[in-house]
Amino acid sequence: MRFPRRSAHTTDTYLAEADEVMQNVSRTFSVASRLLPVTVRRDVTLLYLVLRTLDDLVDEQNPEAAAAVAAVETWLVTGETTTRETIILDDLSNRHSLPRYAVVAFLQGMRDDLEAPNIQTEGDLDVYCYRVAGAVGEMMASILGVWNDQAWNAARALGNAMQRTNILRDVDEDLANGRVYLARDTLERIGITDLATQDRTELYRDQIARADTLYAQGMAGIPMLIHGGRSVAAAGVMYREILREIERGGYGARRERSVVPRRRKALLVGRAFARPGRWS
Repeated sequence: MRFPRRSAHTTDTYLAEADEVMQNVSRTFSVASRLLPVTVRRDVTLLYLVLRTLDDLVDEQNPEAAAAVAAVETWLVTGETTTRETIILDDLSNRHSLPRYAVVAFLQGMRDDLEAPNIQTEGDLDVYCYRVAGAVGEMMASILGVWNDQAWNAARALGNAMQRTNILRDVDEDLANGRVYLARDTLERIGITDLATQDRTELYRDQIARADTLYAQGMAGIPMLIHGGRSVAAAGVMYREILREIERGGYGARRERSVVPRRRKALLVGRAFARPGRWS
């Protein structure tokens, strides 16, 4: 049985919280969101709230994480809206036709993280990155609108690039939590048996090259978006700069989280828009 559709007004009560979460949790996405057209900014911010909430619950191994994921899984089958996340997703899906397969993939990524994913090969890592980030790119693209089918491939690539960037930035934090999100066969090929103490230069060069290739593929699809090209471009160039910070820090020799300074972010965004008509 399909439950009654809820109006957009139901989700308005979550807007203030969604804005606060984006501003407090991710400066990069907060800056980028300000460049979104008013017509889509609200819905992108609400989608971010849903996905960030689920991701944080899982990352923190919160006892409520499994139930929160299960509620969305139930909504996909029955349409039942029992949580804040399902109410928002139902509204967004009714108005933007969120790709259900992308939602399913994201939830599988959350399930993977609840148990710690088994990443043996670069192919396994690609699958994991798609589930937790590439699928997010597809959901965002459904809200922003696309000109042609090639845009979906670009959305997946950009999401995967950002997740690979996250993994490199957070190696030490993940190690402290007993987790490794790098492919085991790559570590073995390079000869790394102890990420905490061994030199990471060759590993990081390899992984940065893979991520840069994905960024190139993803950024090439930005002109295919109907709305929000400037915002996505801003997010892309700011996030990609994390890789450059890792390089400047000696490819992991500086054992601290790589962060792009605010002034550098502003400069990068300005350069991204230097050529008229490049972004929508």
